[in-house]
Amino acid sequence: MKLLVVVLCYRVPDLTIDCLRSLSGEIQRVSGTRVAVCENGTGDDAAQQLAHAIEENGWGSWCELTVVYPNRGFCGGNNLLIRAALESDDPPEYMLLLNADTVVQEHALDTLVEFMDSHPKIGIAGSQLLSPDGAIQGSPFRFQGISSELDRGLRLGIISKLLPGATMPKPAQASAVDWVAGASMILRTSMLEQIGLLDEGLFTYFDDIDICLRARRAEWETWYVPASKITHLEGASTGIKAGANCEVKRLPSYWFQARRRFFLKNYGKFYTAMADAAFLLGFATWRLRRWLQRKPDTDAPHLLVDSFRHSVFRTGFALREVENPALRMATMVKQGEGP
Repeated sequence: MKLLVVVLCYRVPDLTIDCLRSLSGEIQRVSGTRVAVCENGTGDDAAQQLAHAIEENGWGSWCELTVVYPNRGFCGGNNLLIRAALESDDPPEYMLLLNADTVVQEHALDTLVEFMDSHPKIGIAGSQLLSPDGAIQGSPFRFQGISSELDRGLRLGIISKLLPGATMPKPAQASAVDWVAGASMILRTSMLEQIGLLDEGLFTYFDDIDICLRARRAEWETWYVPASKITHLEGASTGIKAGANCEVKRLPSYWFQARRRFFLKNYGKFYTAMADAAFLLGFATWRLRRWLQRKPDTDAPHLLVDSFRHSVFRTGFALREVENPALRMATMVKQGEGP
């Protein structure tokens, strides 16, 4: 197999079907391409909707559906399908992690594959992500650190110009970068065999920056390939960021837990403490400045309190896995403690 496209569906079977429809016109451009879909614990009739769409549209020759319950998160759901492919008689040369809330534009797949074929030292490459109105989304990024955490909290223009923040210019041509978003990320199988799969201890967030950092440390390059274009309905599954006009929601505990795990695992205790302190100091300063200047409040609710509550100053320095809320709820239901 040349390419396996891995798509997770959680709460968006309709968008997943739209994603598969966009893939149906593109997979023939890369010989030896298959698609693996994981219905990742949505429940209700989501799996039946997907199965019906695959059968009705004749996609069964290239698309296979796997159903799991409860939700295993982005990392666990992707790893389930990746492991099965690696253990098969015909493992793929590349894996493309593709969000369900995406629409694949013309030549997006073959552009990525041809680019990887031409650059054997590249382990990871990401597509250009576009909003439905055509605006270019955030990816690619710089690796997060103390200075970027201070900048993220402080939000002061003159300081942002001096500090290397997490954002970076969006290159018009293919370019080496620190990390790319996991919404459309192609992975070289030989790299995965060397550095391992996604860290399931992260559950859902910080998995893309984590694997790009691990790849960098193993001397694999990560590139941004804007010629591969993907329309991305950002945040449709999680609801955390689903459009500029949507209500700003409180960040879930597992976001903060994943951030904490990422920093502790990759940078150690002292650096994590400094990064936590940098954000808390910067964000507290911003909140005061926002109040004094009577600026509109667009921050996630309780962000300062939640950031402190999940910081190493409050939780300690033990390296923990992110708690899977779906697994906890399923356990409670099984024991008769929940709905």
